[in-house]
Amino acid sequence: MSHSFPIRVYYEDTDLAGIVYYANYLKFIERARTEWVRGLGVDQGRLRAKEGIVFAVRRVEADYLRPAKFDDELTVTTVLQGATGARMVLDQTVARSGEVLFQANVTLVCLTASGQPARIPAEIRRLLGAALH
Repeated sequence: MSHSFPIRVYYEDTDLAGIVYYANYLKFIERARTEWVRGLGVDQGRLRAKEGIVFAVRRVEADYLRPAKFDDELTVTTVLQGATGARMVLDQTVARSGEVLFQANVTLVCLTASGQPARIPAEIRRLLGAALH
């Protein structure tokens, strides 16, 4: 199951040439991941407050394929590729009118507030399992 999140490129997202600055793609996919998790029914603030755990990016492998420009309407698509007891792997793409401009494979891990590895709670693992189908 995929999740789509719309983004418009603002002037602040671009460099002097009017092209999206490379690091901003990471911001775009972060926003989309946050909305994807929210869409699953997970309140990350409550998860941190009640369970003492957070999700953190462990690894990003990114390919910049084509430039996005000022005022482009983009779509970030997030697809869960797999999940284990303490991590999940996502594929994320940024596209303009169906043309993929950026793609990333992102590994997220579950951590305690002190940064120690933690298991993803059973209820969230159940939600992730449903998202795989």
